[in-house]
Amino acid sequence: MLVNLLAILPLAIVMIAGPQIISATLIATSQDARRNSLAFLAGVALAITAGTMIAYWVTGLVKTSTRPASQGTFATVIDWLVIVLLVVLMARVFARRKNTAPPKWMGRLQTADARLSFRLGLLLFLVMPTDVITMITAGAYLARHGDPWWHSLPFLLLTLLLAGLPLLILLLLGRRAQALLPTLRDWMNTNSWVVSEIVIVFFLALNIFGG
Repeated sequence: MLVNLLAILPLAIVMIAGPQIISATLIATSQDARRNSLAFLAGVALAITAGTMIAYWVTGLVKTSTRPASQGTFATVIDWLVIVLLVVLMARVFARRKNTAPPKWMGRLQTADARLSFRLGLLLFLVMPTDVITMITAGAYLARHGDPWWHSLPFLLLTLLLAGLPLLILLLLGRRAQALLPTLRDWMNTNSWVVSEIVIVFFLALNIFGG
């Protein structure tokens, strides 16, 4: 069980790579940065908890309703489903590697309020295909191996911690963060796809060779 719990932790990096961490960084440099960042993280927490739990419970319900004689087949189907999802995720990340121009709506984040920040955190993680696939993968993986639902909590907390890095930098460095955060944003915008691909390949190999 501990191996399965630790296995999904790196997927938290995939969850925040791209527009997610860029949005968190922009909000951390907005007019009311601390309040807006906390609202953003509240939306993120609600989104990732709901998404992962739904994937876990749906997989668990299907597993429970499967006849004992068919449990082996069900496990094989879930294994292949996870592998297919990972391949799709890897292809999508690679295809979008050169798409480094920030969306136009990100320009609003410099003047965002807490309400907009919360909605962004909620919707960004619920509608982004990469996050949806990652949450389904994590939830289905744990349910397939018979792990309790709370084993997803470290994955959820690590995702929240990574999404909150700009706020932590702001709290720790104060005004100096104003110079560091744009650098962090630009680096993540350019290189996040490489980090994501490494994590996906690792988890894919774990599913194929680790059982």
